[in-house]
Amino acid sequence: MAGETVITVVGNLTADPEMRTTRNGSTVANFSIAATPRVFDKQSNQWIDGDALFLRCSAWRDLATHCAQSLAKGMRVIAQGRLQQRSYQAQDGSNRTVIELQVDEIGPSLRYATAQVQKMQSGGYQGGNANGGGYQQPQQARQQSQAPADDPWGAPAGEPDF
Repeated sequence: MAGETVITVVGNLTADPEMRTTRNGSTVANFSIAATPRVFDKQSNQWIDGDALFLRCSAWRDLATHCAQSLAKGMRVIAQGRLQQRSYQAQDGSNRTVIELQVDEIGPSLRYATAQVQKMQSGGYQGGNANGGGYQQPQQARQQSQAPADDPWGAPAGEPDF
C-alpha cells in the first residue's frame, strides 16, 4: 500500500448504499458521503456551514454486505480508505475523471447516536473460541440472549473467552 493516499472522512450518507454484483461475482456497495465543515462565527454567535464535500465511495465483498445491512441514508459515518482516481468515457464521448474513496473501514459515528455491534462469523479475525471470540451471528444472539425488561444495557451477545 505504499504511495496510496489514505484518508478518513466523517459525514452523512446521501442515500442508502446500493449493492450490485460484478461480472466476476464480486459484491460491491456504492454510496456517497457528504462532509460539511462547520465554523463558529463569534460575531453572529452562530455555527456556519462551509461548502459540502460529496465523496463517492465503494466497499467490496463482505464489507459491502455489512454496509448495505447496517447503513442508511442520513446516518453519520466515519470512513477510512484509499483515494482512487478513475478515468472513463461518458456516453456523450467526453473523457471524465473521478476521484473515489475505496473504503477499508467504516462505521456509524457515535457522536450523536448509539449502535449495537454484532460480529459476523465471516469476519476477518477469529477470537479465542469456536464462535469467533464470543460473538454470535445476529439472529442467534437475538434468540439466545433476551435482556430483562428493566435492564437498560441489555444482555451481551456472548461472553468473551479470556
